[in-house]
Amino acid sequence: MSSFSAPRDPFRRGFPRGTGRGRALLPTIVVLVVLVVLFLIFTNFWTDRLWFQAIDYSSVFTKTLLTRVLLFAVFGVVLGAAVFGNLAIAYRLRPRYRAMSNEQQTLDRYRDAIDPHRKLIAGILAGILALIAGSSAAGRWETFLQWQNATAFGQKDPQFGLDVSFYIFDYPWYRFLINFGFAVVVLSLVVALVAHYLYGGIRLQTPGQKVSNAAQGHLSVLLGLFVLLKGVAYWFDRYALMLGSHRLSRQEFTGITYTDANALLPAKTILTIIAVICALLFFANVVRKTWILPGIGFGLLVLSAVLLGWLWPAIVQQFTVRPNEPDREAMYIERNINATRQAYDVADASVDIYSAKTTATAGQLESDAETLPGIRLMDPTIVTPTFEQLQQQRGFYSFQAPLDVDRYTIDGKKQDTVVAVRELSLAGVGEAQRNWNNDHTVYTHGYGFVAAKGNQRDSEGAPVWAEGGLPPSGDLSDEEKYEPRVYFGEESTHYSIVGGAKGTTPYEVDIPGGDGADAQTNYTYAGAGGVPVGNFVNRALYAAKFQDGNILLSGRIHPESKILYDRTPRERLQKVAPWLTIDSDPYPAIVDPDGNGKEGARIVWILDGYTMTDKYPLSQRLELDDATSDALTSQPAIVGQPSEQVNYIRNSVKAVVDSFDGSVHLYAWDETDPMLRTWMKAFPGTVEPKADMPDELLDHVRYPEDLMKVQREVLGQYHVQNPRTFYGGTERWRVPADPTKADGQRKQPAYYLSVRMPDEDEPSFSLTSTYIYLNRQNLAAFVAVNADARSDDYGKISILQLPENVRIDGPAQISNKLQTDPAVARELLPLRQNQLTIQHGNLLTLPVGGGLLYVQPIYVQRKGEGTYPVLQLVVASFGGKIGVGNTLQAALDQLFSGDAGGDTGEDPGGEQPPPTGEQPPPTGTPSAEVQKALDEANAAFAAADAALKKGDLQGYAKSVEEAKAAVARAVAAQQKEEAAPSPTGTPRPSGSPSPGPSATPATG
Repeated sequence: MSSFSAPRDPFRRGFPRGTGRGRALLPTIVVLVVLVVLFLIFTNFWTDRLWFQAIDYSSVFTKTLLTRVLLFAVFGVVLGAAVFGNLAIAYRLRPRYRAMSNEQQTLDRYRDAIDPHRKLIAGILAGILALIAGSSAAGRWETFLQWQNATAFGQKDPQFGLDVSFYIFDYPWYRFLINFGFAVVVLSLVVALVAHYLYGGIRLQTPGQKVSNAAQGHLSVLLGLFVLLKGVAYWFDRYALMLGSHRLSRQEFTGITYTDANALLPAKTILTIIAVICALLFFANVVRKTWILPGIGFGLLVLSAVLLGWLWPAIVQQFTVRPNEPDREAMYIERNINATRQAYDVADASVDIYSAKTTATAGQLESDAETLPGIRLMDPTIVTPTFEQLQQQRGFYSFQAPLDVDRYTIDGKKQDTVVAVRELSLAGVGEAQRNWNNDHTVYTHGYGFVAAKGNQRDSEGAPVWAEGGLPPSGDLSDEEKYEPRVYFGEESTHYSIVGGAKGTTPYEVDIPGGDGADAQTNYTYAGAGGVPVGNFVNRALYAAKFQDGNILLSGRIHPESKILYDRTPRERLQKVAPWLTIDSDPYPAIVDPDGNGKEGARIVWILDGYTMTDKYPLSQRLELDDATSDALTSQPAIVGQPSEQVNYIRNSVKAVVDSFDGSVHLYAWDETDPMLRTWMKAFPGTVEPKADMPDELLDHVRYPEDLMKVQREVLGQYHVQNPRTFYGGTERWRVPADPTKADGQRKQPAYYLSVRMPDEDEPSFSLTSTYIYLNRQNLAAFVAVNADARSDDYGKISILQLPENVRIDGPAQISNKLQTDPAVARELLPLRQNQLTIQHGNLLTLPVGGGLLYVQPIYVQRKGEGTYPVLQLVVASFGGKIGVGNTLQAALDQLFSGDAGGDTGEDPGGEQPPPTGEQPPPTGTPSAEVQKALDEANAAFAAADAALKKGDLQGYAKSVEEAKAAVARAVAAQQKEEAAPSPTGTPRPSGSPSPGPSATPATG
């Protein structure tokens, strides 16, 4: 019988099974993957190092890195060594002889498979756990540095007599160590149990002794350590009572309560003692070799935890506290009030009863002549399109919305101004021009600062510019000593490659021309900012970082070139000061950053940095994002605060980011803040003294919005200092909803205004807000904080509380009246019939004339492209009476019987009807049909207001739609009457504005 062999597969030639290149392929792939991962890690590490070097904050990078590495190594080694050591101990304590049983025969197969590799397996397991533990510990670097550099507050808590710094700096670190200790002991116990079972020290099914003496001793030590750690945890639980959260009188309450102090605190002390005794019994079990006593001790601990830690406090709460809660909790409520007011820096807030006048008489504003020019009519949330159409110049420039409010000295007088920076936005570059070269080497920077006077408008209702144009000119800058280029701004979210050797072709668009391509000027960056990217190594690193090969291949990168990235002000500040929480609204200013006049003025971004914690003892916690959110933070450009709890906050740092070179300067604003001093010890030399702040910069430093919003949230409840009144909750206030927003859900923003409080001699730049009652829409109080850094009263919070017998409408009620008032409706009819969009501006509240004055600008805008809002009307209300006019002065004079008695300082820039004497009433009166429609609209708005009070959003929306329909009927009826022939005609109501300008797009 012949034999034959199958033909050899030619594709397998040279690849014997399990040998050669086939076997080497998988390890090669693994090695390559590891190398790529290591290269990417190195790339991020090294480019971060280069970024910090370029900005002169290498110490922050080094200190943070070394601290992370130290924590990673120490805690990783401790956990890894503990796990590996306990595995080794369990192996050494294995029984030399094991009884024969089915259980042991089964385990023999596993032992035979594992035993030759036991060290490798133990090492891998310990290594994986060490990596996890090290990574977790490295993430606690801030906690470690605060503990290491702790600064005393000089204030002791009333329960334990410990300095506040213990709770903020020490307690979190000790808690981490305790939790880490639990992780070490529990993991060691688990691996020890597995090892003892695998090697026969524990026998679950084998007859005879279930646990060997050696295994019993080993496990007893680990269990004793666990219970001992539990005793330590019980001891520290006593201090946690100062930070506990409760429900008291149907509201959140932070701090120790009567039940905590008189039931839970003694229970924790007793449980600590029991846990220590129980741990000693476990340690004794190493010698006594019996589980009876440790078992009894552990059972006693569990039973005590249930009886003392849960049942007894529940009994005390139910039968001692609840029947007399206001009296029992009075002392603890008072502690909470005092701690909260101190922690949020509102302890010195003054609350004065303000018996506001509710009648308007002629000449009533005479004593407020200096305040009226500070009434800002330009609404920074509305006029952004106006800035863009009149000052944008090119589509690739933009203005960040909302605009900002600052003050500048113009013609010898300090004025509130609405300001913005003309930033570059790639979204405005045409699709045909979008490519790598244009995106990253041509369109690199914005150009110029734009400012409008806050209380003025021109003859068409547009802003009156104090600074603007290209090239820039105006009252705020010196053309010879002014750097207008903006390389670092809120819109600078992409990287740019700039700079080059002298003589090279400039690529960067600088000032776009208006008379053809030749008129455009280009520029080569000559600033100090950026990371050098001219050498091959750096180019390769950044090509990997941004995953963009053009960085490596582009011929536009020269030896002197630099790469600019992480360019937004918040981003830069957060990197150099990661321990700060940044205010959500950076704002620009023109200042001399060096204060010596040598380099000239530049555009800088001013930012406020906060130190905060949620560990201040007894202080009330609140949600940061909820407290700081309002109608403005919902806009896409605003980066809101994180969702976290806080109960202590200080505006500890004022920071400046130069828009030209990206340099960052931190100034210690609140030098008494212990948290700031702690971080200054951790990062020495990174925060400059307050005295080093340039004098010119001080003119533009203001009280930060987010801090004020947090404080007004706190003061809505904590203006009450009597514990029993506080418990009753009858005097609680809340921030009103913004009446200019249709949903009625978002809180009214705080407004920067120059106001004069009743106890002040002259107006001061302030941040203002209002309160309404918790369950009513009536105005409860007006609050203002002095925002002028040059004032001795900077940061002073003043509250004008209205007495119960004085009823003044809140913002929602006033807004409803302003929109439904017949005189206002008559003024708006010509605007609506011309199909103009009407926008109601910010509703401002000011304490003038012995009462409270509401002022609201009204803007109109034509539909279609290239249009923008213009200020057309101003409405004002005092004591329920309403005035309306083309100017604020006209509205006030109408309101105060033809003579307000004050000068608003308006310069409308065109012919306006002079407000002399009493303004005559409109000569045209609405017909019965028009009046009926207006009355129906008024009733519908009133119904909407009532529905909003009840929280009936569906009813609110329905009533608003009915009101709109009624207004539309009034407009239609008015148009019909005007179209009908009449012997006398229908005269236009006196004082009615023109339908508005035909807005023309800016040149280019």
